[in-house]
Amino acid sequence: MARVRITQVKSVIDRSKRQKDTMKALGLRKMNQSVEHNVNDQIQGMINKINHLVKVENI
Repeated sequence: MARVRITQVKSVIDRSKRQKDTMKALGLRKMNQSVEHNVNDQIQGMINKINHLVKVENI
């Protein structure tokens, strides 16, 4: 199964509640924090909603 590393590169200050909740659901709380997830439809959808706030790397 494919895995991705998601790193927060922009702040969630002045973002919508939906975007803040998506970041929290992915496990991102601080700038430059990284988390790893298995790629599935739910994770891919979350990444698409906040792609301007994160950097995604395949691992």
